[in-house]
Amino acid sequence: MNKKVTIRRLATGVPGLDEILGGGLPEFSFNLVVGAPGSGKTTLAHQIMFNLATPERPALFFTVLGEPPLKMLRYQQQFTFFDFKKIDESIRFVNLSDDIAMGNFDHVLARITQECEDFSPGLVFVDSFRSVMMEAQCQPKGAISLQQFIQRLGIQLSGWQATTFLVGEYLSERGAHPVFTVADGLLSMEQSVQRNSMVRRLQIMKMRGQEIRPGMHTFRISDVGIEIFPAALVRDDTGDASESAGPKRNKSRLTMGVAGLDEMLGGGLPSGYSLLVAGPSGSGKTILATAFLSEGVRRGEAGVIVAFEQTPSQSRTSTIDDMVRAGHIGLINTRSLDLSIDEIVQHLIELIHRMKATRVVIDSLSGFELAVAPSFRDDFRESLFRMVAVLSNIGVTVLMTSELEDRYTDLRFSPYGSAFLTDAIIVQRYIEVASRLKRVMAVVKVRGSAHSNELRLFEIIDGTIVIGDPVLDYEGILGGQPMRKSTAGPVVKGKS
Repeated sequence: MNKKVTIRRLATGVPGLDEILGGGLPEFSFNLVVGAPGSGKTTLAHQIMFNLATPERPALFFTVLGEPPLKMLRYQQQFTFFDFKKIDESIRFVNLSDDIAMGNFDHVLARITQECEDFSPGLVFVDSFRSVMMEAQCQPKGAISLQQFIQRLGIQLSGWQATTFLVGEYLSERGAHPVFTVADGLLSMEQSVQRNSMVRRLQIMKMRGQEIRPGMHTFRISDVGIEIFPAALVRDDTGDASESAGPKRNKSRLTMGVAGLDEMLGGGLPSGYSLLVAGPSGSGKTILATAFLSEGVRRGEAGVIVAFEQTPSQSRTSTIDDMVRAGHIGLINTRSLDLSIDEIVQHLIELIHRMKATRVVIDSLSGFELAVAPSFRDDFRESLFRMVAVLSNIGVTVLMTSELEDRYTDLRFSPYGSAFLTDAIIVQRYIEVASRLKRVMAVVKVRGSAHSNELRLFEIIDGTIVIGDPVLDYEGILGGQPMRKSTAGPVVKGKS
C-alpha cells in the first residue's frame, strides 16, 4: 500500500511569499532565486535566512565573487529583519572568492562540503552563483562541468537535509540555463522603471510538489524588507478560486443617506452590490459618497474610504475627517505614482476585516488610474473587474465614483468601459436652464431590481444633496433642442 509522503513547508516570514508559494517553502528543497541587478534577490535571501535560521536550524551563507560579506551586511543592517544576535550563533558567512579564483570546481565543492560538515546547516545560500557560471567557461578540459557541479552540489546538500538557495542572474535572451532543470523551485524577480515610477514583480516559475499562485506579483522593498502583494483571486462560496464566482449577498437593502434616493433605487441599494456614481467635476459625487458612509455610521456600520484625489480634510466637508478621527471610518489615502491594484486591494481587504466594515467607497476611479504605475494601466479594466469581484465576494457594499468629461451631448457612464462591472449605476449631469447650469441625477441600472427611470433635478445645500422634482420633458436636451414644460420652473429653452 502506497503512503503519501508529507513534505514539511517552512514559513519564510516574507509577507505574501508563503501565500503565492502555496503554503510555504518545501523543506530540503533546492531553489534558484534569479533576477537582474537591483531586483531584490540578496535582500529576499537574507530576509528568508534571518526569519528561518535558529540554533537548531543554522544557516550557511556563501559569497562568491560578488559583494564581500562585510559590505553586504552593512546594507542588510538597515532592514528590521536583521538580527545581530544570530550572526555566528545561527548564521555563518563564508567567502568563496579565493576558492573560485583557483579555477577548480572540485576544490570549491570540497570547501562547501567541509563547511557543511563543520556547521551542519539546515539552510544554505550561495550568492551570487552567476559568478560560478562565468568561471565555468574558463575551466580546462577534463575538469567537471558546471552541470555536473550543480548536480553534485544538489545531491550533497540534499544529503545534508539542507534547504538550499542559489542566487544569481540566470535569465538571458537565449533562454533558460540547464541549471533550471536541477532546481526544485525557481523564483524570478524583476523591476521596471517607467517615467517616475518603479515597479518590482516576483513570479514563482516552478515549485515541485505543490500548487503555486500563478502570475506576476508586485512587491516593495522598504525598511522592513520585501513585502509581496499577491494577485487577488476571486473565490466562490466554497472557498475555491474562480474567475466568475458570485458575491455573497442577502436580500437586505442599505439606505443611501440622501432623501429620495432610496426611492429612486427601488427601496435602497441591495446589500453586497457595487454602485458606480459617474459625473463631471463638481457634480456632487464625493458628497453622495460621504452621505453613504455617514448613513452607515449613523446605523452602527463601519466603513472604509480609499481616497486618491484629495484628503478628507481638503474636501468641502469635514464629515469624513471627523468620522476617521473618531474611528468609525477607515482611510487609505495615497498619491503615490507607482501603485499596483493588487497592493491597494490587499491593504483594503486588511482594513475591511480590521474595521469589520460593511460599506466601502473608492473615490475616484480617475484618481486610481493616475495612481497606478504606467505598466499596470494596460490591464486596468481587467484589474478593476477582479477588485470589484473580490470586494463583492467578501460581502461589502461598494460605491465607486468616476469622473466624466464635461460633454453634454453624449451619455456615458465610465471612461474605462467598466459600467458592466457594477450592479448599479447613478449618473449625475449638468443641463443648461435659463442660462444657468443645473444638476440632474438618474438611476441608470440596479441589477435584478425595479428602479425609477426619472431624471431628477438636485441641488447641493450646505454640503448636502437635496433631490428635487423630476424633469418632466427632457426631449432634445442631448441633441440641442428646446426643453419644454418642467415642474422645476416655467417654460424655458436650453442648449446642450
